[in-house]
Amino acid sequence: MSETQPLLVMAAGGTGGHMFPAQALAEQMLSRGWRVKLSTDARGARYTGAFPGAVEIEQVSSATFARGGPLAKLFVPFRIAGGVVSMALRMLRDKPDVVIGFGGYPSIPALSAATLLRLPRLIHEQNGVLGRVNRIFSSRVNMVACGTWPTDLPEGVEGRHVGNPVRGAVMERAAAPYIPPGYYPMSVLVIGGSQGARVLSDVVPPAIAALPMKAITLLRISHQARGEDEERVAQFYADHAINADVQPFFTDVPDRMAEAQMVISRSGASSVADISVIGRPAILIPYKHATGDHQAVNAQALTEAGAAIRIPESRLTVESMTDAILSILDNPAGAEQMSRAALSVAKPDAAGALADIIEKLAVEKQAKGAGDEGSGT
Repeated sequence: MSETQPLLVMAAGGTGGHMFPAQALAEQMLSRGWRVKLSTDARGARYTGAFPGAVEIEQVSSATFARGGPLAKLFVPFRIAGGVVSMALRMLRDKPDVVIGFGGYPSIPALSAATLLRLPRLIHEQNGVLGRVNRIFSSRVNMVACGTWPTDLPEGVEGRHVGNPVRGAVMERAAAPYIPPGYYPMSVLVIGGSQGARVLSDVVPPAIAALPMKAITLLRISHQARGEDEERVAQFYADHAINADVQPFFTDVPDRMAEAQMVISRSGASSVADISVIGRPAILIPYKHATGDHQAVNAQALTEAGAAIRIPESRLTVESMTDAILSILDNPAGAEQMSRAALSVAKPDAAGALADIIEKLAVEKQAKGAGDEGSGT
């Protein structure tokens, strides 16, 4: 790619919740003729396998006070400072037109460097509550783009609702025809975010085993479980003659979701976006320790639209999960309505809307630069 093309630097932390929207935006910006760099850490780099090959991946030094012992915490400011200096030098060599942060501590160096160099910059917050890093930078950027609405923003900070960008693989299955539950083979997708969820591995298998045998014989379960839980979950399904595919990570979640009669999931922002864009009935269990209870906020639009059943983790039992599953499987017309309701709150154009904001910031930067030159400043 030519260095005369405009350059976007994306900074994202090491979870799928940050990386999947970044991947979607990268796909969009490349299609518009931009160069794209991704600044992340070693954890984030694990999620870049599906990124377009044209995206330049830069690993940068960062750290968090939330992990490690006293000695590790002592070195946090120095590691962050080193990352900021490194990013500033990189940006001076190859100046970005716009810098965007998606949250997580690995986004600190790029956003700090962009602030120091007075480059156009914005953040995208996927959840209904700002994460710690995004909250710090929310008053220091040109724009706060929000994936969930409403988003709890600091006083004086305005946000624009664009939605959560979904990857091209999700867009390929957007509004895929829905086959409601019936007396034929049916699929259930169980996902707990990019890392799986232990509580779903504890509750969902016995909840499915408690279903009437006529339902069990028709079901095919795709269950994403943590690596340490994979064997026991798979064994439980096998012991109860339940047809199940158990893996720590599914690379084809959009295809499995499109084929599913229902989805059982945490309510991470990316999962909620995928469910709404593809349009599937869902049972959502917000993670109770999420900052500001943001997963409960994420689930709000789908539950209020009648597209999802939300079960607080404090009330999650095998019995409550079995009841929720049956309420969807035993009501084909209701399940079909839930599918339509999910589509009604989807924002499939989120990546395009975010790309429009980025291009506008770049144009404003160019206009300002031309104005400064014309005035002799």
